[in-house]
Amino acid sequence: MGSGHIKVGPTPLSLLLRSLPPSFPRALLGYQDYDKFDLRFPNFNFNVSHHGDYVAIASEPVCLVGVDIVSYDVPQGETTTEFIQFFSSYFSSLEWDNIVNSGTLNDVLTEFYRHWSLKEAYVKAIGSGLTGGLNKVEFSHTRWTNISAKVDGKTMTEWRFWLLELGDRHCVSIARVHPISATTSYKTTLKKVDFTEEEYTLGLHLPNVGIVKLDVEQLISILQKAFDF
Repeated sequence: MGSGHIKVGPTPLSLLLRSLPPSFPRALLGYQDYDKFDLRFPNFNFNVSHHGDYVAIASEPVCLVGVDIVSYDVPQGETTTEFIQFFSSYFSSLEWDNIVNSGTLNDVLTEFYRHWSLKEAYVKAIGSGLTGGLNKVEFSHTRWTNISAKVDGKTMTEWRFWLLELGDRHCVSIARVHPISATTSYKTTLKKVDFTEEEYTLGLHLPNVGIVKLDVEQLISILQKAFDF
């Protein structure tokens, strides 16, 4: 594993952690310190994902955030076609056509995982945790940049999406949206839901910082210094 911080692409305010053992805490937050950051982070929230060799944490000070990592695992005991067919009802007809007509079986699997990762980031951002109706959420992109989504044919202009390749057959998707889009139960956990248009626009268009990739030893060292273990 590398010994330095490695920039792997522009994303929202995010931290990417590699190869954490299952026994290691997935997130460490000083909740008692939240209030003193209230003016700077009026709606601090975070999202966590892990799959394959990576664990990711993404956070936002105003908007909601969802993050999802996928490893391009090759199906075992069934063909690629059989594997993806099980999920066909979660995709729009356009998405499905893009997936099954993307090229070789490896291309098909990669395209499937990318679309699925975006859909996971979407539901995690709003706190639904439900996959019902995902076929109504349709993603489009330009070579996986300028990603946008439609629901029932209507473009969701209040959303921002990113998808980044991490190498080693992994990718990460990140979604950012206004807190008003949260599910009812999720809203009750948020510090603030109603923002002025100016506050929301600022939060939606915050400058993006690079993902920081750390191995376990680097993470432990940083935490020891931060919390004076």
